[in-house]
Amino acid sequence: MKSSHLAVAISLLASTAIAQDLPQADNVWFTDAQATLQQRLAVQPNTNKAKNIILLIADGNGVGTNYATRLFDGQRNKGNFGDENMLPVDKFPYVALAKTYNTNAQTPDSAGTGTAMHTGVKTKAGVIGVDETLNRGDCDQVAGATVANAAEVFSAMGKEVGVISTARLTHATPASAYAHSADRNFESDNYLPEGCTVPDIAAQLIDQMKAGNVDLALGGGRRHFITKETTDNEGKTGKRKDGRNLIEEAKAAGITYVWNDETAAAADLSKPILGLFESSHMKYEADRSGEPSLAEMTEMAIKKLQGAENGYFLTIEAGRVDHANHANNGYRVMTDGVAFAKAVALADELTDDEDTLIIVTADHEHAIAFQGYAGRGSDILGLSMKIDNNGTAHTGELNLAKDGRPYTTMGYLNGASSVLREDMNWAGVRPMLTQEDVLDVDYVQQALIPMSSETHSGEDVAIYAKGPWAHLVDGTLEQNIVFHVMQYAATAK
Repeated sequence: MKSSHLAVAISLLASTAIAQDLPQADNVWFTDAQATLQQRLAVQPNTNKAKNIILLIADGNGVGTNYATRLFDGQRNKGNFGDENMLPVDKFPYVALAKTYNTNAQTPDSAGTGTAMHTGVKTKAGVIGVDETLNRGDCDQVAGATVANAAEVFSAMGKEVGVISTARLTHATPASAYAHSADRNFESDNYLPEGCTVPDIAAQLIDQMKAGNVDLALGGGRRHFITKETTDNEGKTGKRKDGRNLIEEAKAAGITYVWNDETAAAADLSKPILGLFESSHMKYEADRSGEPSLAEMTEMAIKKLQGAENGYFLTIEAGRVDHANHANNGYRVMTDGVAFAKAVALADELTDDEDTLIIVTADHEHAIAFQGYAGRGSDILGLSMKIDNNGTAHTGELNLAKDGRPYTTMGYLNGASSVLREDMNWAGVRPMLTQEDVLDVDYVQQALIPMSSETHSGEDVAIYAKGPWAHLVDGTLEQNIVFHVMQYAATAK
């Protein structure tokens, strides 16, 4: 009889009117859920052709990192517990999970994952714009293993192409949008093995810009475009040993070069633009000065590309979320995560859902962990507080581990901040932490397994989508499907 009663109850819930007769009908969680249900019922697939496509990738921003950023944004900027906060992507109508493994790696790297999203095929870890038949580092195999990348595919459709990253433009994820390389580390010619005839990644970017396959490129990595004898705008020397100054070559080809926030703001948007804002990676958002934010670069790109007759493809990477995770530094993970959220919101605001497909995702997750039954409102960067059995907010009393010491709400499974110490024969004694200690900008969260740098992890990441054919983003997908959705949306009739 219980099963028949349950069936009746479920059938009653199908009617909003009848649902109002349930004893929980006035509960705020119930009424909010009913409102959400009505919103979901109103969502209809958009089958227009996508004139414009924007792919936003927060490097290393898996479901866990996104959760931490949501709480951080809510607690710091919205004045709430954090859990109830909604980041811009949380409001997108379609979501799926992507399986991120490389063809030879259960835990992936960004070259293989970037290639999957920018070419439509999975490949090995550490290689760019080539298939899995290539043995990493073998330049002789590049020609036979080359696959068409996003810059080549979408420019062939007559679209303009933009590439943005807060990492070096020659780094794995942005490079996978335009380059073909036997190794992600071949960023400039000084890293090429003897006898390699495939151009380095920086040279390939300039070649793609000269060919009209990339119309805008903004990010870091200036050192890979100039020689060891050349001093850049900020007094730093380059890496190249072939005597080529790729910045001067770009300028000679009619490409506008910008190197800080002032020159970027004054750039002529009618011309191709190369922006190199740092010698290496751009600054973390928490430390940024003298260079544009990710949102500002996004706005600049959309304003430049939006006049393209056949539309545009724009790929945007928040590269430094990944780097802060590698460093076990939660504060910079989340401030760069919030900066990425602002870029997502601005891209959405500046475009029209009717003709622009926006996909937001990550290339992989990190070994981030959340622990200890934290009470509601425990600071995501702070010490874990006990649950209040008689209320909502935490009690203010510290959760303690078996060693009698407090611990942070967020930690890592591995990294340089391991509590195990070599000088103690890999024994561990955790320090007595205070809230002041752990809320410092430079604090690194405690980790377990000792590593020189925290690692990626292999679990699924989310894909959020809105706009034409966004409803194809659904279920659990192989990561390379992202490219196929974008290509289909751009060519649908």
